[in-house]
Amino acid sequence: MTFVVGVDGGGTTVRAVIADTDGQELGRAESVGAVVTVDNPARGAEAVRVAVRAAAEDAGVQLPGAVMWAGLAGAGHCSAKRAVSALLNDGSLSDRVCVGTDVEAAFIAAFGDDSGMLLIAGTGSALWARSPTGEIVRVGGWGRYLGEGSGYAIGLMGLRRVVRAEDGRDTETALRARLLSDCGVESVRELISWVEVSSKGQVAALAPSVIEVSSFGDPAAVEVVNDSARDLADQVRAAVYSAGPWKEAPPLVLWGGLIAMDGSLRPQVTEALRDVGVELSSIEPDPPMGAARLALVEL
Repeated sequence: MTFVVGVDGGGTTVRAVIADTDGQELGRAESVGAVVTVDNPARGAEAVRVAVRAAAEDAGVQLPGAVMWAGLAGAGHCSAKRAVSALLNDGSLSDRVCVGTDVEAAFIAAFGDDSGMLLIAGTGSALWARSPTGEIVRVGGWGRYLGEGSGYAIGLMGLRRVVRAEDGRDTETALRARLLSDCGVESVRELISWVEVSSKGQVAALAPSVIEVSSFGDPAAVEVVNDSARDLADQVRAAVYSAGPWKEAPPLVLWGGLIAMDGSLRPQVTEALRDVGVELSSIEPDPPMGAARLALVEL
């Protein structure tokens, strides 16, 4: 039978869906995620393969499919996109492979062809908006070193507050004991080597601890969390301006591990968005099905 494959790949999880030509789901599965990078595209490609093969088994179909559309974190960078596309276009998963970003797949799942805004904050962060005239506006998505408001950024800022306190440049913080434990080291000095060899996902995994410590009123953690929430709100504010004018407040979907309905940073981001002029939507998108819809367009 003819079928398509939709993939949503983030830094934490890769999700794959098998759908028939009517867009009906036949099966799905997930695997451990991996951000696509220029220096190691094979890691992201292998994570996709694991998820797609498991989804095909769940659907009871035999690969390859007709078209696979893979929305992958990190694929917004041209060189990384080319590298992972070359690895996936070997005919084992699908006759044709299209690679885009995880934000694009989530946006299609949330809004289809309608206008709106989608902000993702998980391991990384980025925003997609479609204006009332159909113009696509992208904000953020600058990667681990330049991006803001992401799990990676929060984890890294938390570590920096620990080393500042160690120098005596900041007051003592409860982040010290918590993050040393999370990193599996005994001294602040050991954080130097830990962060040098850690993946983006490992650094981002520190974000929930930083957010939890902030809930106890720790000044350093509170500042990191509030700054990050404002950074995300600023992305939305920039998109409202760039994609406007809007006849009414544009709908905004918050998505990703940090700011989805049960995300630990959602309350702070919601508060930071109060004066931005958007209407928070309760839509919970299904990004791999959004990717499958994009695959169907390519049939």
